[in-house]
Amino acid sequence: MSASQKTDYEKVKAILAGWKTHRPNKSFAGMTLEQFIARISPITTSRTKVAEQESLLKAAITERDDADKAALVEALLVVNAVKGDREEGEDGELYEAMGYVRKSERKTGLSRKTKAVAAKA
Repeated sequence: MSASQKTDYEKVKAILAGWKTHRPNKSFAGMTLEQFIARISPITTSRTKVAEQESLLKAAITERDDADKAALVEALLVVNAVKGDREEGEDGELYEAMGYVRKSERKTGLSRKTKAVAAKA
């Protein structure tokens, strides 16, 4: 990152570091170093809040993903029970309504090449 691409936060940090290092006892713009630090304190406070919220979001996403996995296990148990039910089974409308392909509607996988395709080979 070149100097012209620094963020506002990086610029403020550099100004603070330079002031602390080279002229900590001198006032600029009518402020002492301590007053400047007090005025810019919201930059660290807001970053702390953002970090906390990002951490909470990450935890919530993990919790959601874990709940999805657990729910899928339960849902698959239901699907397997429907498949094993004598009245419903793999060929029933309930099985299809659950998003699956009925056994009688599945393709066989058999592929017959046409004569034109066979001649090219």
